[in-house]
Amino acid sequence: MPSVMIRRNKQGQLTLYVAKKDLEANVVTMEFDAPDRWGGELKLEDGTAYFIEPLSAPPGLPITLRAKRAGES
Repeated sequence: MPSVMIRRNKQGQLTLYVAKKDLEANVVTMEFDAPDRWGGELKLEDGTAYFIEPLSAPPGLPITLRAKRAGES
């Protein structure tokens, strides 16, 4: 499971950065984005998807978390 950094870009969009792949892409959908649950499956603009364990509240950004490619066990 790689570490990913999630932040907001200058336009206010969430971006996900995977250092091992030198990949940075905008997040187009997030499974949970509510005051009591944040995270889950994140789909990127290039079509890939990552899963982060849902947090009990939206975190301060930027944040580094462990993620796995969605669909992998």
